[in-house]
This record gives sequence, C-alpha cells and structure tokens, in this order.
Amino acid sequence: MRAPSAGALYGPLHSSEPLHTCEHFAFTANAPLDVTWPLFGADKERAWAPGWNPVFVWPVHAVDQEGMVFKVPHGDKTAVWVNTVLDRAANRIQYVYVLPDVVVTVITLQLAPIAQSTRVAVTYSRTALEVAANDLVREMADRDRAAGREWDLQINTYLRQGR
Repeated sequence: MRAPSAGALYGPLHSSEPLHTCEHFAFTANAPLDVTWPLFGADKERAWAPGWNPVFVWPVHAVDQEGMVFKVPHGDKTAVWVNTVLDRAANRIQYVYVLPDVVVTVITLQLAPIAQSTRVAVTYSRTALEVAANDLVREMADRDRAAGREWDLQINTYLRQGR
C-alpha cells in the first residue's frame, strides 16, 4: 500500500478563507478487476461497507450508473451525492457530494488490474463552504488519510468470504 499523503492541506492562507484538502491512498483488492469494479458503485458498495445505505433519487430503483443521484444521512444533515464518472473503459469512478453549508467533496477512484488483483487509488478533495466548517473539513481530511486501511480490510474481508 502506498503511504498516505502527509499534510495535504491547501489553504486557507488566511483564517477568513475556506479550507481545501486533498488526500490520497491506495490499496489492493484481492480479486480481478471484473469482480471489484461493480463493488464501487453506490448500490453494490452496500455489500462490503458496513452502514453504507444510500437512498436513491435517480434512478428511483437502485442501479449503479453514471449520473446516479442519491442521499446519505450525515449527522443532522443529509449529503446529496452525484456520480459524475463511471467509466469502465478508463477504469475511473468519481463522486461529488455536498453537505449543505459545510463541504463539497470529490472522491475519485482509479482502478488498475494487477494479475488476479485490482489496485485501487483513491483521492478525496474537500472544500469547506464556510470558514466555520474549516475545523470539520480538517477532521474529515484526517479520517481520509487513514481510510485506506479500512477500505482494504472491508472489501478484502468481503471478497475472502466468498462474495
């Protein structure tokens, strides 16, 4: 696993500016790309990510496809997610979600086949929508930095248990 980035905070240059962060991690999913690819769709992720239960807005019936829109509770707010890229040819997936008045998050995944495994590189970019959210965004970035181990454990446990 590649070492997570350290201190990838971009701004604020002044305390009156919103914070922007960018964190990266990578791990290996112990299954071929054809098996792992679908598991990073919002619907199929439910199989391996405890507590992940998106509520689909479009399409109404949960289907992993480019442009899907869904909601996820986040404390006392609800985040609205949009899949902006689901490109199997490029092995690239991207989601953008907004937590109103708090943060915009862009999550980009790049998958690559490695023999009978799949390398998964993940980037989380976050931008506070208000200066008051800077501390929360900083905490989110700290969790992002450590998320690779959690993703690795969860998906590989699922794959090991025979899907």
